[in-house]
Amino acid sequence: MLQAWQAVVLGVVEGVTEYLPVSSTGHLILANALLGLDQPAAKPALDAYDVVIQGGAILAVVGLYWSRVRALANGVLGRDPAGLRLLVNLVVAFLPSALIGLAFEKRIDEVLFRPVPVLLALAAGGVFMIALDRARARGALPAPRAIDQVDWRHALLIGALQCLALWPGTSRSMTTIAGGMLIGLRPREAAEFSFLLGLPTLGAACLWKLLRHHDEIAALGASSVVIGIAVATVSAALAVRWLVGFLNSHGLAPFGWYRLALTALLATSLWLGWVELAGVS
Repeated sequence: MLQAWQAVVLGVVEGVTEYLPVSSTGHLILANALLGLDQPAAKPALDAYDVVIQGGAILAVVGLYWSRVRALANGVLGRDPAGLRLLVNLVVAFLPSALIGLAFEKRIDEVLFRPVPVLLALAAGGVFMIALDRARARGALPAPRAIDQVDWRHALLIGALQCLALWPGTSRSMTTIAGGMLIGLRPREAAEFSFLLGLPTLGAACLWKLLRHHDEIAALGASSVVIGIAVATVSAALAVRWLVGFLNSHGLAPFGWYRLALTALLATSLWLGWVELAGVS
């Protein structure tokens, strides 16, 4: 069973990093290891727990973007054509990673849910974001467009990039924000599309893990799940509000440099034996 303070720590890590382009899953894997929780017997339950508390991030976006969520619902009811178009685009963007994730879930869990692959993904993502920001500064990206101008082909491209986030440490937020920028969305709008795409993506992942691992999650304690989700909700809401303004002013490059610094720090700590991460391969 998780202790309350451990659930709080994991909830903060999840909430703060879920929508930042730094990889929430990667940080949670590392946090579990640094907290001494990443033991072989407990790993399946903790991996599932880390996904389930993403429910807090979902609640945060629903609250912050309620007008968009309501437009999506009205679109289903035939009352909002723009909301229906956005909903279709979100479904198109959601399907690729959902299908691939279902097909390769076991293999991904066995091979990639480990600290070293996470560090590799963190570093590669950092380099990519720095390069993308420089391309934007040179005016090499497509002409700006609004979210309402996104069509199914644009959505499919974002969905294809989201598949890369199945590698823990890559960051779903990074791939979808980058995809939005590559089709011409401004950073603020790319982030908004990413947040909304997180609703079906994270929601499906939460439900799937609950169905597959409900006994293991229950063993960690119902209070731990409630605490994790509640803390993740508050911290995600704060992170989202901060991120939108930061992206407009500074772009993605600072997150890229952060990822490279974090990778170097953790790799050095591992090499010197300052920390021991279970499951390093």
